[in-house]
Amino acid sequence: MALRAPLLLLLALAACGDQRLPQLELAGSALGTTFRVAIVEPLADLDSEALEADILAELAEVDRLASTWRSDSELSRFNAERSTDWLEVSAEFCAALAGALDVSRLTGGAFDMTVGPLVNLWGFGPDGPVEEPPPADQIERAMQSVGYDKVHADCQRGTARKDHEAIYVDLSGWAKGYAVDALAELLNASGLHNYLVEIGGELRVRGHNSERRNWAVAIEAPSTSARVPHAVIHVTDTSIATSGDYRNYFDYSNSRYSHTIDPRTGYPVAHELAAVTVIHPVSAFADAMATALLVLGPDAGPPLAEDLGLAAYFLVRRKTGIEEIATPQFDLLSAS
Repeated sequence: MALRAPLLLLLALAACGDQRLPQLELAGSALGTTFRVAIVEPLADLDSEALEADILAELAEVDRLASTWRSDSELSRFNAERSTDWLEVSAEFCAALAGALDVSRLTGGAFDMTVGPLVNLWGFGPDGPVEEPPPADQIERAMQSVGYDKVHADCQRGTARKDHEAIYVDLSGWAKGYAVDALAELLNASGLHNYLVEIGGELRVRGHNSERRNWAVAIEAPSTSARVPHAVIHVTDTSIATSGDYRNYFDYSNSRYSHTIDPRTGYPVAHELAAVTVIHPVSAFADAMATALLVLGPDAGPPLAEDLGLAAYFLVRRKTGIEEIATPQFDLLSAS
């Protein structure tokens, strides 16, 4: 998760005769992806340069906490630790572990922060792509180092441990949402009430947009050839996260292998569920849950989402086209 300086800082003022409200936009690169912050009706005395610096500092802190690319991040130090004893960790790191473990338990391991060895084996990790599926015996060996139940967090004592030294934790399915939440709290503390925060496609919104309406968020169509919206929802005071299987994959022997790996089997998902969108107040939870529901597929995902009271929207590939499945909670929130 490399952090770089922002690429754009602009203030969009309503033109003469235009009824749109003033909007401040900050954008750039962070955590190995891009970020955008849009603030409607910024305070007259808002120091935009100071806010920009605070945003970059917050993103840098998340990078130091959860980057798998930095050897000095707290996550990398935890992964490099050979001991299986309880280790002292920061409150932020422990909370991230505990939150990810909660999602793993809720989904029966469909979300698993220890899936990294499998992701890498299938060519979607830091070792680079592969041209064909790995042998079954390699998958079996990698599975020995996978399992969320092999990681433990005791946040009352500020400690964490892993069952054996080979466990490798990857918080990438949690960190973007965590960073979105951190920026939202920063904006709240700055007295800002109408904003959008987006990092790598994960969104959190508050208040209204520049047209004094709820924020309009496009849900992308599950297409490998074009980026077009499938649907548009209007939401406020919540987070939106989407996971899909149509952007990162490889083909081999007339079969397509998605980057979405089922931690319970060691193999890429092979069902018809193309994408899942989750609406939830906490972006980190929405981020991880969207991943888990995508792994669970069109049969197990929607019932679990409904049982948990989640606002979730599923796009399923059928022979007749894309089938939409929405939980009642999703219909309620997206129509508000």
